[in-house]
Parts: sequence; C-alpha cells; structure tokens
Amino acid sequence: MQAAYDLGPLFNSTKVPGGYQGQGQTIAIIDPYGSPTITADLTAFDSAFSLPAPPSFTVLTPPGLAPVPAFKASNADMMGWAGETTLDVEWAHAMAPKASILLVTTPTDEVEGTSGLAEIVAAENYVIKNKLATVISQSFGATEQTFTSAAAVNPYRSAFIAASTAGVSVLAATGDAGATDYQSNGTSYFSKPVIDWPASDPLVTAVGGTLVSLSAQGSHASPDVAWNDTYNTAVTSTPFPNATGGGLSTFFSRPTYQAGLTAGSSKARSTPDISMSAACSGEVEVYETFGGSTGWYTTCGTSESTPMFAGIVALADQVAGHGLGPLNPKIYSLASRPGAGIVDVTSGNNTVQFPTIVKGVSTPVVVKGFSALAGYDLASGVGTIDAAKFVPALAAAP
Repeated sequence: MQAAYDLGPLFNSTKVPGGYQGQGQTIAIIDPYGSPTITADLTAFDSAFSLPAPPSFTVLTPPGLAPVPAFKASNADMMGWAGETTLDVEWAHAMAPKASILLVTTPTDEVEGTSGLAEIVAAENYVIKNKLATVISQSFGATEQTFTSAAAVNPYRSAFIAASTAGVSVLAATGDAGATDYQSNGTSYFSKPVIDWPASDPLVTAVGGTLVSLSAQGSHASPDVAWNDTYNTAVTSTPFPNATGGGLSTFFSRPTYQAGLTAGSSKARSTPDISMSAACSGEVEVYETFGGSTGWYTTCGTSESTPMFAGIVALADQVAGHGLGPLNPKIYSLASRPGAGIVDVTSGNNTVQFPTIVKGVSTPVVVKGFSALAGYDLASGVGTIDAAKFVPALAAAP
C-alpha cells in the first residue's frame, strides 16, 4: 500500500530529517469501546512490517464521559468495535509511521441515528478544545434517514464547526453498502439511494473506497476502480450490499466548493469527496488478539480507506507545518490542476442488491447507484491519490 500510493519519495525526502513520515503530527481516531489489546497488537503489526512504533500512542476516554465498560468477548458490539479500532489504528499508522496516534474511546455503542453520537461529539470537542490532534478519523456513520429530521443532526455538528476554525481536518467513511445503507434497526436496508452522515456534512471530508489491483511489489496492475463486490462470488455467494457508499444528501445543500460539478445534483451535497483502498476483493491485513482472536486477519471497507487517508493528511500537515483545517475546498481546487496528485477513477459503480421476503418468497431488491466517470462522480469523488504529488499540493493549497 505504501508503494501503491507512492509514499516512497515522501518517506525518503532529504528536505527534513527522517523524511516526511508524519513527525510532529497526531492523528485522533474515535471509536466506541476501543480494543483491550490494541497496544500489543500494534506492536506486533509494526514488527511484522518493519514499521517504527509511533512516537506516542495514547488511549483516553475524555473527562466528563462515563468510563468505558469492561470488555466482554460475548458482547458482539464490543467485538465489532475492537476490530474497527484495530483496523483504524494499524492502517493510519502504516500511512504515517512517525505520527503520534490518539485513540479516543467512548462508552456507548453508536447505532445509526439512535445512540452514541452525543458521546462521540463530546469526545471530538475535547480533542479540538485541547489541541490534541490536527486530523480526526471517523470510520462510522448513520444513514441520514435514521434521524427524525435534518435538524436532528444539528446538535451533533458542534465538533465540526469547532474544527473548521481550529485548523483540524475531520474525515468520515461513506459506508460499505453502496447506494443504500441500514435502517434504524441496524439490519434492514433502504430500498432507495441514501447516504451516511457525518460523511454528508459539508465540513467533513467523505472518504469512499476503491479496488486497488497490485503486483507483489505494489505497482498498479490496472487502474483503480470504484469498489463494488456486491456480485463478486469470490466474496459473497449471494448478491449483498458490499460496495463504496456515495450519493446525494437529503440534509445539506450543495456547498460552494462543489458548485462547478457536472455529476449529481446542482442542489445537494454530493459524496464521496475522495477515495482510497477499501475493496473486500483486495483486503488488507490486521493483527488482533482480543476476545479469542489469534493473530492475523484480513479486512476491508471504507473503515480502511478513512484512516489511511488520515495518515495522508498527517503527512500534508507535516509539510505545511500546521493543521490544514477543512480539506474539501482544497481538494476540489486541486482536482482541476494537472500534476496535483489526484488520480481520476473512471470505472466501477455502487449499484447493489439485497434479498427481501415478499409473501414468503425471497425477492431481490436492486438499488441503482452511480457510475465512476471522468472527473467528479458519486462513486469515487474526485478520484484517488498519488501521495508524492498530492501531499505537497494539499499542503500548499490556499
């Protein structure tokens, strides 16, 4: 992955001692519950891949929140979040090996628009107020339609507003169910196109997913495509939503930085903004030992692409010498600039299918999504990156 995203010239730069590997920067990763073994697991991951330990790796639950409950392997939610935490920490670190990592844990499960968000926002505000990081990675989201109204998300936007004036960049995953996503019960899918918040928030950079096909040395065997494994029988025997999220917001109008786009709607905020590796037909490895886990596992999703992009942002923060704040105006300005390191993704889509029972008969439901096109699109955003070019361009963007 380091080779695929052309990190070598940054890591080996002679412009600063040790090259650009994230020195002096801190990535904040927000996860309910966290993982009880993440410190040891990160050490094992680093040893296997010859990565340096981060200068600082801190786990905290902000003051004012209840303590995180004791980990129980019998609790499926805790097991899920421990896996999420492992992916977030290890792959943010892989992209920016010498950046510090702050894992911020919260005590309540985040379930669509129904629980856990107040604690997450309080945690993020704590990070911003105390200047603990310059980039925040969120590998979770709630379908917009699981909130009672667009106004219902306003109380949860305070951290993004604070970040926008504090030089902090906030990222969020677009989701792994393609053009649809979960209803409030967390198990059923919407039969129409929907997208996730906070990725849909105009103050947040929405990170989508691609399939990256590589040689053993990390060179591209073929151009990246928008991730969609819904119909890939090597991944799932029955068509099931397994693709990058992306589409049009019903909550937010089109922000100024998207004004010139030809894809999508002239009235709505569009996602994603940018994409990185996420495909389940091209998984990454993680090391985990919690709850009976025994070592190496493979995993995927926009929960992979989001912390990876957080590592890229940490490199750009190092080049700039300060936090970059809201990234989207910069990203869209770079998209039209040759040589700025944004690589267009022009194939793939996020149309998905899932089974539903109608009068006792399993009937497929297809949610038609969006295709990757030349320029911006609702499957890949502006595209993916060549970090050697993108990082300095992002750092210098006004």
